[in-house]
Amino acid sequence: MNAVVALESTVIAHGLPAPHNLDAAYRIEAAIRAEGARPCTIAILKGQVRLGLEPHELRYLATAEGVRKVSLRDLPVAVAQGCDGATTVAATLHLAWRAGISVMATGGIGGVHRSADGRPSMDISADLEALARIPAVVVCSGPKTILDLKATREQLETRGITTVGYRTHEMPAFYTATSGLPVDARCDTPEAVVALYQARLRLGLPGALVVTVPPPDRVAIPTAVLMPALEEALQEAERQGIAAEALTPFLLARLRERLGSRVLQANLALLEQNAIVAARIARALAMAALPLSPPASCAAITN
Repeated sequence: MNAVVALESTVIAHGLPAPHNLDAAYRIEAAIRAEGARPCTIAILKGQVRLGLEPHELRYLATAEGVRKVSLRDLPVAVAQGCDGATTVAATLHLAWRAGISVMATGGIGGVHRSADGRPSMDISADLEALARIPAVVVCSGPKTILDLKATREQLETRGITTVGYRTHEMPAFYTATSGLPVDARCDTPEAVVALYQARLRLGLPGALVVTVPPPDRVAIPTAVLMPALEEALQEAERQGIAAEALTPFLLARLRERLGSRVLQANLALLEQNAIVAARIARALAMAALPLSPPASCAAITN
């Protein structure tokens, strides 16, 4: 049985503060191994694609300065210029599928960004393009809370990406279990997820099966607490003229300031939970002996 779970590395280099980033990386990989699957954290180190990182390489990503955030457009630049890069959901999904890995775990997916002035945003994450193109299983806690959730849900539907609620009928929104938006189907077991995935492949559909898992009850932040803090942050961003690429880190920083350790606790807990669910799905998929057709140029996993 070859049950492997791909993991992005942006959360290590850019998503979590030290020392929580390294602790999270170790805990996520350990949780996957405890479920009988193999973790495969993906990154670019000195221009080389790395499929599976050693402990010292995880430490390097968590502590080094100048690690580039690498999405799809950045992959050839990072490789050609010999950069260190932490891969986003989109880049990780692309590299994982090329290596024959069909299950990935992350925290939240990207989507349509909110604009500070409330106008429609043209800032759309490359994650949606990758999800529309690559036929993998992506386990997450829904779109990140700071996004335009309704517009992101509509984009998922338009691009033919099936969204599953894992033991829920409602799409979670990262820190919170509720978004007010429906999923396309509910699955209560890994085997049910695999059945849906098999059906997509048999039908020849491109794109991912996105499995959304609510954050654990003990750390989930109620919408009534989360959304007022987000609205305040958006209003502050408009007053300061903060927009485009600077808006997302600004909003995240303001949420951490207003809600304190609750944001970090929710982030760490949902990452570990998603990894566990992904490992169980990967095992069920391996047991189903589903024939896949990854490219012939599959790279070896190092750990």
